[in-house]
Amino acid sequence: MKTNDENRSNDIFTVAGTNINEVKRKNEQSGMSYNEVKEWLAQTTGGKGTTIYSDTDVEEVKRKNRQSTW
Repeated sequence: MKTNDENRSNDIFTVAGTNINEVKRKNEQSGMSYNEVKEWLAQTTGGKGTTIYSDTDVEEVKRKNRQSTW
């Protein structure tokens, strides 16, 4: 594993002076991204416009609903 000094020697800076590698390191430790949060919320709470995140088989639900009404 690299030490902090070794990591810093490989750092890349923008013209404005932002340490790109430091930003990446902090992002890795920050938790879920915006899209990860959207996906998690859709999978755990449902909601309008969340079908792309759903693993529900719509046809299977329709079949079960038809069977339960007979």
